[in-house]
Amino acid sequence: MLVSLKELLPEAASSNYAVPCFNVFGYEDARAVVEAAEEVNKPVILACNKDVADFYGVETAAAMFLNLANNASVPVCLHLDHTYEEDIVYRALKAGFSSVMFDGSQLTLDENIARTRKVVEVAHALGASVEGEIGSVPYEEGRDHIKSIFTEPEDAARFAKETGVDGVAISVGNVHRLTEPTSSIDFGRLDRIASEVSTPLVIHGTSGIRDEDIIKLKLSRVSKFNIGTCLRQALGHNLRDYMNEESDKFDRIYFMRKAMPHVKQEAIRNFELLF
Repeated sequence: MLVSLKELLPEAASSNYAVPCFNVFGYEDARAVVEAAEEVNKPVILACNKDVADFYGVETAAAMFLNLANNASVPVCLHLDHTYEEDIVYRALKAGFSSVMFDGSQLTLDENIARTRKVVEVAHALGASVEGEIGSVPYEEGRDHIKSIFTEPEDAARFAKETGVDGVAISVGNVHRLTEPTSSIDFGRLDRIASEVSTPLVIHGTSGIRDEDIIKLKLSRVSKFNIGTCLRQALGHNLRDYMNEESDKFDRIYFMRKAMPHVKQEAIRNFELLF
C-alpha cells in the first residue's frame, strides 16, 4: 500500500526504531526490497535518486515503482531523493510520488527555507510529504560540488519551523557513498539538534556508518535512514561473479534472478538493524 512519510516517521521518531529508505535503480532491486519488507512485515521507503530520475525520467520511474508500492502487503513510500529543481519535484508529484526531497542544502539558509516552504505547500496540498536538508552531507565520490557543512542546531530548528517539512536531513559526520563504515558521528551535535527540533530527523550515508552507531542513532529522533551503497555492492559484486562464472550466457533476467536474492538479503540485514 502506498503511504507518505507522514504515516511512517512521527511514530518512528518517538520510538526505538527507524524506517529504512533504500535507493533503488531499477525494477529488479526495487522488487527485491519490497519482497524483503514483506518477509519481515515492516514498512519501507523506495527512493529514486538523481541518477534514476535523469536516466528514466520521473514519470517512467513512478510508473515502474508505483506498481510495486500499490500491490505490496506492507506500507511503501515512494520517495524522490535529493532534487535541486522545483520543476522536477512537481513533475514527480504529478506522476504519483508520495514523497519528495527538495534539497536546498547548497543555498543560503533564507533561500533554502523560502524555496522549501513553497514545495511543502504544493506537496501537502496533494497529500504528499517533503524532506529537506539543513547543513550539507558530503559525497565520497560523484558529487564534487556538494559542500560538507555540519548542521547547526539553531538553523535546523528555524528550518523545520518555518518550512513545515515532514523530515529534516542532517549532517553530523555522515557521508554519502562510502564503501566502508568509516564515518565518525558527532553524537553531541545530534543531541543538541534533537533537543531543538521536534520534526523527525533523517540520516543519509548509512552504508558508511558502523552498526553500533546506527543502533545509537535509531534510539534518538532519527526516524529514517537512507541506504544505497551496500545494496549496489550486493548487486554489483554478485552480478559480476555470476557473469564471469557463465561467460557464455548473456540474458539479463537470467543473471538478475541469480543476483536479486543477495540484494534481498542485504535489505533484510538492514531491516533487522533498524527495527
